[in-house]
Amino acid sequence: MRISSMWMNGAAAVALLAGAGEAWAEVPQVAADITPVHGLVARVMQGLGEPALVVPPGASPHGYAMRPSEARALDQADLVFWMGGALTPRLEGPLEELAGDAHRVELLEAEGTEVLAFRKGARFEVHTHDEDHGGHEDHDDHAGHEEHADHESHEDHGGHGHEEEAEGHDGHADHGDAHSGHDHEGADPHAWLLPGNAQAWLDVIATELAEHDPDNAAAYKANAAAGKQEIAETVASISASLEPFRAKQFIVFHDAYQYFERGFGLSAAGAISLGDAVKPSPARIAEVRGVVADLKVSCVFSEPQFNPGVVATVLDGTGAGTALLDPLGAKLEPGPQFYPALLREIGSAIAGCE
Repeated sequence: MRISSMWMNGAAAVALLAGAGEAWAEVPQVAADITPVHGLVARVMQGLGEPALVVPPGASPHGYAMRPSEARALDQADLVFWMGGALTPRLEGPLEELAGDAHRVELLEAEGTEVLAFRKGARFEVHTHDEDHGGHEDHDDHAGHEEHADHESHEDHGGHGHEEEAEGHDGHADHGDAHSGHDHEGADPHAWLLPGNAQAWLDVIATELAEHDPDNAAAYKANAAAGKQEIAETVASISASLEPFRAKQFIVFHDAYQYFERGFGLSAAGAISLGDAVKPSPARIAEVRGVVADLKVSCVFSEPQFNPGVVATVLDGTGAGTALLDPLGAKLEPGPQFYPALLREIGSAIAGCE
């Protein structure tokens, strides 16, 4: 009797595995450009399949040269989700050449996405966000925050290009592709850091996947709904932890966090560097030091891919604290829970800076 029962359980397990294998085979081949996008896609596909990641953790999305395995993932893709050429300009060519037959979804252009323009100068001007911003939808409530301060959006972010030296993500001069970093004009592509955008994209991703795989449409929709709820719960937790920090002034290394600021009611006073591929000039560093002194800035945030000596120079003699921020979460495990983990990592770093 025991042997018969064991055999029946084993047969049932084999049947279930076989059925799962058949369902897996029907799922589209999907690729995503950066880890935050990959994490959202992985959440919608959870239990059905896994997307391929094109730009690995820790690599610069602006100038990354794909390895053969990543090129192969694009070549085999039925569906590609990416932020767009403003963030990953070197993907534009490979997408045309390798994924020409794939359906491509540019999330910066997706329905429900709020897009901000880059801010100007070493000192950001504080104002209400509704005065001037770009976007595809008007949002009255971003992940549970109805009222918060924000910054002025600018359509033209020029005027600083001659005073600063372009450099790569590793801190060394980059004399190669002119698109190794953003030009900091027009749309700021770091839009994944606004939780409301991520929630909107979960629905977009589920809809696109359902169109390619209608048999699993209900599962995609359910996963997207669960992912949106997870983000909402994460936002509520982070928001409470950031309450003491909202009245403080802080400086970021480069203007990559205004979406996070908007989502959590924060207000950066300025940025050390014009962009993430630009080395700040002595004049700009001096200007930032002036901002730190004038506004009694409490924290200056660094980023892992930049020379910490620049932040040390800004901090010298000011009494301000420092902490590390990473908009791409290079040390986090890619996968379905990546996005909430990224929000928690950034929120914890900000809340803990003294």
